[in-house]
Amino acid sequence: MNQKPMQLEVLSCRQLSKTYTQGPQDVVVLDNVDFAVAAGEKVAIVGASGAGKSTLLNLLGGLDKPSGGEVLVRGQAFSSLTDNQRGAIRNSDLGFVYQFHHLLGEFTALENVCMPLLIGKVTPATARQRATEMLALVGLAPRLSHKPAELSGGERQRVAIARALVNRPACVLMDEPTGNLDSHTAQSIQRLMDDLNRELNTSFIVVTHDERFASNMHRVLHLENGCLGARHPAPA
Repeated sequence: MNQKPMQLEVLSCRQLSKTYTQGPQDVVVLDNVDFAVAAGEKVAIVGASGAGKSTLLNLLGGLDKPSGGEVLVRGQAFSSLTDNQRGAIRNSDLGFVYQFHHLLGEFTALENVCMPLLIGKVTPATARQRATEMLALVGLAPRLSHKPAELSGGERQRVAIARALVNRPACVLMDEPTGNLDSHTAQSIQRLMDDLNRELNTSFIVVTHDERFASNMHRVLHLENGCLGARHPAPA
């Protein structure tokens, strides 16, 4: 694994808990999780299916509310914000990339990447300029006017990454970003993420089952039985 940068925390949680009620039984998914990611740091979260990795990612991104504890973005607690303020923080400081790209099929690559900017009240002309620059950065300058159906799987995921990064967020949350890609395309997405991490100093938190992807991160954390901790190498 690469050496991680020592900088200020951009996203963290304290004693984060999540419990679901199924009939008469309470199911603890996360149990007092403490976690922080520094500016420019890449962290992988691994664990068995159903361990709560996506739940953790949704809580860190403010897409779900915890049963206990708190999430902080640049030191500001989500719980202290109104719904509108949380939405503004998600749009400006956080980016999201999923296993399925979730692009809007009726819009071009450029229009899809413009969306977060327009939501943030950036003028259409500035949004187009910044989206064009970001798509060029991910290697899609010739594909601006193409709609998702006209793009390959890897290209669609690059558009999704450009959309997540176009506001220059502090941290990007990625949920199995290479899960639907062949190994060659997955490796190209990995290299792209590494380049963007260096160029933009963006932090990445990645939920993945891809061992090669995880091994290239600054840290690999394992989620099991509601607890998150460093993953130790298997004994020889």
